[in-house]
Amino acid sequence: MQAAVDHARATVRGVAGVLRVGFQGVIDDHLATAIAGFEERHPGCAVDLTEIPLADPFGALRRREVDAAVVLLPVKEPDLTLGPIFSRQPQVLAVSPRHPFAGREFVTAEELVRCPLIGVHGSAPEYWRRAQAPGTTPGGHRIPRGPAAGTLQEGMGLAAAGRGAMLLCRSTAGHQGQRASVVFVPVTGLPESVLGVVWRTEHHTGAAQAFAEEIAVAGGQA
Repeated sequence: MQAAVDHARATVRGVAGVLRVGFQGVIDDHLATAIAGFEERHPGCAVDLTEIPLADPFGALRRREVDAAVVLLPVKEPDLTLGPIFSRQPQVLAVSPRHPFAGREFVTAEELVRCPLIGVHGSAPEYWRRAQAPGTTPGGHRIPRGPAAGTLQEGMGLAAAGRGAMLLCRSTAGHQGQRASVVFVPVTGLPESVLGVVWRTEHHTGAAQAFAEEIAVAGGQA
């Protein structure tokens, strides 16, 4: 028992300074709650937030620019560790108001065969890019490939210009607010969008561990 107490105290003493956290997209309520809870529990450690480009989910970690990152799943990188996963969200389709889907209450995943999807370019692994813009429907039918974007805002701009449609989680779409240039239409039949906390396996700090635990506390391990 004493050893466990000593270990806990040592861990707390190690949670100090600045924890650099990268994130993709927007800071939703779950993540904001976790950050506030972390800083309240560990007043000696501040969270420094850095937005990670959509096209490079893991680069900032590997370049040691951040200590942990909140990224869209899946994560299948041998040098990275996936911690708590959270923020399971249904997906929506961002389209131009002129798009045939714009007036719909929802579209099904199988109907995406009529809609080129805006993908992601850059250094993101192929499996990750395919998860964000799938090439086939759940039924195995081909989805046309649209242009690729490097950032969320680039993708939104392409959607607004009618170059294709972009899949987003409902939370990210909600943070975009009411826009005259883009309409968000729910999609049924697709897997949920999920976020996870990731860090370099060889560099797992006490602060990163404490932050991961706060993510789990804020909404429960998914």
